[in-house]
Amino acid sequence: MTASSQLTPSKLAMVPFVSVDNMMKIVNTIGPAKIIAEIADYIEADFLRWDTFDKTPRVAAHSKEGVIELMPTSDGETYGFKYVNGHPANMARGFQTVTAFGVLARVDNGYPVLFSEMTILTALRTAATSALVAKYLAPKNSKTMAVIGNGAQCEFQALAFKEVVGIETVRLFDIDPTATQKTVRNLAESGLNVVACSSAEEAVAGAQIVTTCTADKQYATILTDNMIGSGIHINAIGGDCPGKTELHKDILLRSDIFVEYPPQTRIEGEIQQLAEDHPVTELWQVMAGQAQGRTSEGQITLFDSVGFATEDFSALRYIKDQLERTGHFVELDLLADPDDPRDLFGMVQRAVF
Repeated sequence: MTASSQLTPSKLAMVPFVSVDNMMKIVNTIGPAKIIAEIADYIEADFLRWDTFDKTPRVAAHSKEGVIELMPTSDGETYGFKYVNGHPANMARGFQTVTAFGVLARVDNGYPVLFSEMTILTALRTAATSALVAKYLAPKNSKTMAVIGNGAQCEFQALAFKEVVGIETVRLFDIDPTATQKTVRNLAESGLNVVACSSAEEAVAGAQIVTTCTADKQYATILTDNMIGSGIHINAIGGDCPGKTELHKDILLRSDIFVEYPPQTRIEGEIQQLAEDHPVTELWQVMAGQAQGRTSEGQITLFDSVGFATEDFSALRYIKDQLERTGHFVELDLLADPDDPRDLFGMVQRAVF
């Protein structure tokens, strides 16, 4: 509170807030494909300084309906976390499957410096991560991608792979034809050749990259072993909690598997189907040149994606850097800041309404 007015918050009390409306304006000001590519650059930069981050598997509260998770990390100067849910049955009840918000804060004094919606931002960063990884792992000059599961994430993935990897054709399949039709409409002006398919097998045919992004919270077999030939890159993003998978185990046994953070992926990813000591490669090592990615034309590479806190940190860091560029945010009176830090009660007592 300022001395001049008991009702006027001080500058320290105000925190920039990016609402859903603000986020949509930021995306449309910069452009969806461009913003995904720019977020990918931030993610790559943070993966290249992997050792500076605190790392822990996300804290999850599971129920029969879904999961609610907190995803924290810090690079020693800035702390960030995301709150996110995953409720597969929500769509049938008129709710989003995934909703999220996030915070960045200064480590030196604990004060938040950004509060943001992350439902849209999570979709952007997930697509950015997928395309960034494919830049390292997918066959060179890949032009065709199959997307199995055409829900809320699908269009973001398609735009990301077009912008970052150079994909020209996207082949779509979903067990709900209306989801595929929705995606075809949404991508009509994207410059992609969009092909609606009647089965997963048809969608995969001729694709160099296969993305799975289904939502059911169960052990599932979206891709069977016979559907995956040599030389394919698999981007498996739907299996992201215990008891939820998309790939037949035999595909995993034929693939070189790349993960974000093994202690989390072994609990939540496709590799929960495998022995705890099954070899995997950490993506930061590939990006830093400490491990090999794709080594041959016939190799099957698998990105076992579950989403990790550093990616959200990168996305929040990116959005914070766009506030001055776009002006799309508001300031929230979020922090109590009395003139005398010892006199919080006095600030409350003196407030006049």
